[in-house]
Amino acid sequence: MRFFDTFFDGAVMARYLPDLLGAIVTTLLLSAVIVTLGLALGLGLACLRSLGRWYLTLPIVAFADIGRALPPLVLILICYFGLPGLGLNLSGPMVLILVLGGVLAAFAEEIFWAGLTAVPQGQWEAGRATGLSFGRTLFDIALPQAIRLGIPPLVNRALAITKMTALGSVIGVKEILAVSSSAQSFSGSATPLTMAALAYLAIFLPVVVLSRLLERRFAWTV
Repeated sequence: MRFFDTFFDGAVMARYLPDLLGAIVTTLLLSAVIVTLGLALGLGLACLRSLGRWYLTLPIVAFADIGRALPPLVLILICYFGLPGLGLNLSGPMVLILVLGGVLAAFAEEIFWAGLTAVPQGQWEAGRATGLSFGRTLFDIALPQAIRLGIPPLVNRALAITKMTALGSVIGVKEILAVSSSAQSFSGSATPLTMAALAYLAIFLPVVVLSRLLERRFAWTV
């Protein structure tokens, strides 16, 4: 009984459930915006890189390498506490969206680029030989194959990045971890943290299952 009183206290659950539900909505909204921004930006950068212009390739590669190398928490703290010194004040959610969206874009760009380079050169040449412009060849022939190749790693990377919304707790974003940690401090019970763990499972476990199904579905193309 002591275990359940510690981790599954019904009174504590009832008291903090409304706050946690609000935090779940915040986490879902942040995750949706981050994934949309990151994938769209990563796809756009990969397409620009395919033009083969050094003045485009160099900054794109630098962005991808730096975005994948730096810990997201460091970037979050720099943006949140450093940018005000330059007169640029961003809210906690905006910092989280920009940083995590940018990190996802860095990984997504490399995944899309790997898919584009995996398309046989003969298909590019065949598209141009039939009179298609470079853009039509890219969007009608190469890009659909690159996206298909990239679906499993993209889903896994998007899942990893969206779980990092928990880092918002260090800059006051009222997502799941921040709300549950505050509730734990006020209640003196571990139950709010258990509720947070269950909330994360409810949100991300279906995505994990989906990613596994996608890996099996597209395994033959890898």
